[in-house]
Amino acid sequence: MERPAKKFFKDILETPSPSGYEQPVQEIVRKYMAEFADDVRTDLHGNVIAGANVDAPLRVMFAGHSDQIGLIVSHINENGYVYSNPIGGWDPQQLIGQRMTIWSADGPVLAVIARKPIHLLDQDERKQVVKQKELWLDIGAKDRDEAAGLVAVGDPVTLELGYQEMRNSFANSPGMDDKTGLWTCIEGMRRAVKRGGLNVALFAVSTVQEEIGLRGATTSAYGVNPQVGIAVDVTHATDCPTIDKTQEGDIKLGSGPVIYRGPNMNPIVVKRLRAAADAAAIECQWGASGRGTGTDANAIQLARGGVAAGLASIPNRYMHSAVEMVSLDDLDHAADLLAEFALRIEADADFTPR
Repeated sequence: MERPAKKFFKDILETPSPSGYEQPVQEIVRKYMAEFADDVRTDLHGNVIAGANVDAPLRVMFAGHSDQIGLIVSHINENGYVYSNPIGGWDPQQLIGQRMTIWSADGPVLAVIARKPIHLLDQDERKQVVKQKELWLDIGAKDRDEAAGLVAVGDPVTLELGYQEMRNSFANSPGMDDKTGLWTCIEGMRRAVKRGGLNVALFAVSTVQEEIGLRGATTSAYGVNPQVGIAVDVTHATDCPTIDKTQEGDIKLGSGPVIYRGPNMNPIVVKRLRAAADAAAIECQWGASGRGTGTDANAIQLARGGVAAGLASIPNRYMHSAVEMVSLDDLDHAADLLAEFALRIEADADFTPR
C-alpha cells in the first residue's frame, strides 16, 4: 500500500461506525475522496458518493459498506451498569471479557463487557451458551446518576478499536468487515483515475447500514442509477481449523481477492472480472453462492429495473470478532482488479445476458 492509502485504511479502522452511526468515518471518507474525485456528495441516508467522468452515459458503481457491527445502549441500572442491544449479527460469546468503547455525545467512554466469573457459575450455567441480555457494560460508575451523566440510552458501542500488523502482510482489527471493501472501492477508483482513460462514469460509494439489511446500497444504487455495480465485501477465509471447505470453498489469505459466481452475479460482469484479472496478472480465487448474497451486491442487482451486478470479496478470518484478519496484499490486488475492470469497459459496452 502507498503511504497515504495505508494511513487512510488505518484511520477508518480506528474510527467508529456502527450501523446508523457512520458519520465519523464518513467524514474521513469525504476528505480523502475529494483529493481525486470530480464530485463528492452525501445523500440523505448518509451514503458518501464520489464520481469521476460523471457525464459519460454508462455508469459503473463500486460499493463498500462503511458500517460495522456494534451495540446500542438500552438501559442503565441503579448501580450504574449499562445494558445494550446488538447492532448487527453478534455471537455473544465473542463479547465476553472484551474492552469496549461507548461513543457518547461528549466523547468516548471506556467500558468492559462481562458476565459472572466461571468460578461462580453453577453446573447448569456452565453448559449454557451466554445470551446477549446476560452481559453488561461496566464503566466504573458508582451509581446510575454518575453513569447517566456520561452515557445515554441510544449511544453506540464498539469493541475497543485498534489496528495490528502481523507476519506475511497480515493484519487484524475489528471492522475489517467491511472497511476492507470500502478501502478497495475507493482505492480502485483512485487508481483508475490516476491511470486515466475512463470511458465510463465511475462512482465509488461508501454505503451505510449494510449490517442491518443492505439499506445504504438500496438507496444509493437508486440514486446513482448504474448499469453496472460491483460490491466489495469480506468472505470467510477457510484456511483455518473447523471450517468445511466442501461447502464454503477453499479460500486462503494472501491468495488474492475472491470473484463470486451465482445467480446474484451478472455473467458478463464475471467474465470481464476474469479478463481484467488475466490482463493485469492478478491472482484471484473463486467463490460460489446459489442465491442472493448477504452483501450490497444483492441490493444493487435489484435496484430500479435491475443492474448488472458483481461481487469481489476480501478473504477474512474470524469474521464478526475483535480479531478479524486479512491480507494487505489481497486488498492491493483487489483495488488493482477494480481499476483494471473499470478501465477496460467500452463506452458502448452491453452487459445484457443473452
